[in-house]
Amino acid sequence: MKYFLISDNVDTLAGMKLVGVQGVIVHEPEEVRQALENACKDEEIGLVLITDVLCAKCSEVVFEYKLKRKKPLIVEMPDRHSGENVGDSIKKYIAEVVGIKI
Repeated sequence: MKYFLISDNVDTLAGMKLVGVQGVIVHEPEEVRQALENACKDEEIGLVLITDVLCAKCSEVVFEYKLKRKKPLIVEMPDRHSGENVGDSIKKYIAEVVGIKI
């Protein structure tokens, strides 16, 4: 199973590529829709990460895919542009998803 990142930030994608996660940079709802469609076509992709800022901007598109598709799993992911308490947000995210407290 592969992971795939949909981000609006080059730095986030660069960091994820360091751990082997491929992805795309998009900014508009139609670009998000196309990226999700491409990810859904790839049978090897089991998890799509989408930055929370981008998800908030394109929530209708993202929720449409979350509701209509069983695979891949689409998960919002905080990045350094998420807000004031990014570190706390990322720690909480890891604790909830992975089950590890940092």
